[in-house]
Amino acid sequence: MKFYDPTGETYGIPTFPRRLAPEGLATRRQLRAKGLRPGGQDVAAQILWHGRRDPLTRTRPVRAAYLYRLDLALPVRPMTPGRARAVAAMMRARRTCPLCEVTYSYVIPTSLGCCPGCADHPTTALAA
Repeated sequence: MKFYDPTGETYGIPTFPRRLAPEGLATRRQLRAKGLRPGGQDVAAQILWHGRRDPLTRTRPVRAAYLYRLDLALPVRPMTPGRARAVAAMMRARRTCPLCEVTYSYVIPTSLGCCPGCADHPTTALAA
């Protein structure tokens, strides 16, 4: 069976194919869904699988998900008022156009670097 190496001889750490990881191990997302975090522990195992085929090279890349032990996981740190203010300020900065300085209800696209209105009419934004 491809990617099945529970001893870690081939890949360096225990490796399993998708849906065959043993009980007691979880990915970061699974830990977070349970209100846990890795808490500084090392990776216990990994899951490997083939990703989608690249249309240009026609190859399938190998994807990886790292697994952590549930018994060593710690609870997620609670959100403090200071962290909540910092996150709010960060999100406000991501929603504010640097050219027209308007704060929108959505995050400004990084591909444009400004709001869509300023991207469509850059001369009027600079005059304002």
